Amino acid sequence: MTTPALLPLSGRRIPALSPGASSFPHHRATLRLSEKFILLLILSAFITLCFGAFFFLPDNSKHKRFDLGLEDVLIPHIDAPKMGKHAAGQVVIHGQGGHDEHRHREEEESLRDKIRADHERALQEAKEKLRKSRAELQAEIQTEKVRVVEELKKKEAGPRPLPPVPMPKVVGVSDGEPPEPAVKEKRDKIREMMKHAWDSYRQYGWGHNELKPLAKKGHTTNIFGNSQMGATIVDALDSLYIMGLHEEFKDGQEWIEQNLDFTGVVFKLKAVQLAEKLLPAFNTPTGIPWAMVNLKSGVGRNWGWASAGSSILAEFGTLHMEFVHLTYLTGNPVYYQKVMHIRKLLAKMDRPNGLYPNYLNPRTGRWGQHHTSVGGLGDSFYEYLLKAWLMSDKTDTEARKTYDDAIEAIERHLIRKSNGGLTFIGEWKNGHLERKMGHLTCFAGGMFALGADGSPDDKAGHYLQLGAEIAHTCHESYDRTVLKLGPEAFKFDSGLEAVAVRQNEKYYILRPEVIETYWYMWRFTHDPKYRQWGWEAAQAIDKYCRVSGGFSGVKDVYSSNPTYDDVQQSFFLAETLKYLYLLFSSDDLLPLDSWVFNTEAHPLPVLHLGNITLPGSQPAQR
Repeated sequence: MTTPALLPLSGRRIPALSPGASSFPHHRATLRLSEKFILLLILSAFITLCFGAFFFLPDNSKHKRFDLGLEDVLIPHIDAPKMGKHAAGQVVIHGQGGHDEHRHREEEESLRDKIRADHERALQEAKEKLRKSRAELQAEIQTEKVRVVEELKKKEAGPRPLPPVPMPKVVGVSDGEPPEPAVKEKRDKIREMMKHAWDSYRQYGWGHNELKPLAKKGHTTNIFGNSQMGATIVDALDSLYIMGLHEEFKDGQEWIEQNLDFTGVVFKLKAVQLAEKLLPAFNTPTGIPWAMVNLKSGVGRNWGWASAGSSILAEFGTLHMEFVHLTYLTGNPVYYQKVMHIRKLLAKMDRPNGLYPNYLNPRTGRWGQHHTSVGGLGDSFYEYLLKAWLMSDKTDTEARKTYDDAIEAIERHLIRKSNGGLTFIGEWKNGHLERKMGHLTCFAGGMFALGADGSPDDKAGHYLQLGAEIAHTCHESYDRTVLKLGPEAFKFDSGLEAVAVRQNEKYYILRPEVIETYWYMWRFTHDPKYRQWGWEAAQAIDKYCRVSGGFSGVKDVYSSNPTYDDVQQSFFLAETLKYLYLLFSSDDLLPLDSWVFNTEAHPLPVLHLGNITLPGSQPAQR
């Protein structure tokens, strides 16, 4: 989620891991900049998991707020609008015939039996304790004390060093300056916008999660646990690095080393320690993780509004890249095994019309409300299937097959063409197609283009064209507004096409998905219209969202005098400005055959594993 370089370990920076070298070598005092970059990318991309939902609705008193407490941290990936939209708690009980109801009753009875058994076992253990003599109890207490002391000694000695692993070759960490003066001028403007956003945050919101650019103060939303975790700093670091803003990068890096704090313990550099805090989220009957976990107690829970407390597809399906990298770096198979268990469980489940519903109950392993979306609640699940294959150097053929099957079902049931000829992706709700597309769904144009190469049945051209059609539709959603910025959602009904109807869908909160698709389409086609469309969006953002204290979202893109929402989202620096900068850079900056961007636009290197097998995995077949 940020860039790679250094999260603090006893005040020291993480040394580069080189082939055959110790994880923490003492023979060198400094690291090459490229090595710092790759380490910061790998480790900070995983830290993104802590911050989860970076996509937020503008503050609105009508939206139900959820107090997570100081220690609650989200497992990604949820896009905030869904929190406002579904906060009313759409609990749907599905009756699918007597057989399903009977099975449901059996599962409930089985769960009750397990609870009874656990209760009886606890009572029996308590009785056995009471029967023991004073001497026996004292001996047990002493044994427990010794065990605790030994554990404390291990902690004081510090975590075990990471095993030596071959560092992925750093390719494309270059300036990427375009040869054309006009393009370079546009890229310089994007860098200036980034500097304005960062400097404003540095001056008015430093250490807070986000910035209120009109009020000129920090904005700490309870999605981050009501704590000052510096989410903007962590999220923006790799953008600063890529844009050559190295002084700003250094400021952010130093803040993380000195201040990033989890559960009252200063963060000690390694994402591994954070991962250990997140693992209890997987302690459910099915192994499907909770949306949130208390970092102190390890207790997990889900959103109350999410279909009777279900886990969300785009959350538990958006862990693979980061967890696989953790296993690669640490040699610990548990991270890989956790995400592979999720994949295998989903593969065994029946899917209505081949579609993956957005909700899955982690206790029963049953789907919740039959709502399928390629936008919020579902989006990055599909993205990570494709990117797991790409990140594995195309050896994870199981991920590719799962992606292809899912996209085939999406094409059959969700993708339609409007009367005006615009291709859109609707949402499937209980057997009905809702002809509405969200801004979040616009990322799919880039996903289709990215996945075109390797498509079954020689359909590469088809998916590249599909990506182009989605890009065109999303551009129309921008072009049909007064501000030339896209609404949160737009309909294809009753003569209206690519236009928002409801007032609460007319806002723009500095989202990146449309620009993300422009960048992918530019990389694969070099059609100049994508740079032109990106420049139009950049100019509109600079004109209508820029204020003296940073950048703010607007509440109505169809109004010539819009009201600001007074939030500079962290993802604006992490994603929107990064994709714009890359759009006006040469292709040798972070080439796509060497880098894979996670769902928050943080690049991770392709693992050219060769004959290396990840611990706990099986060798993949090409």
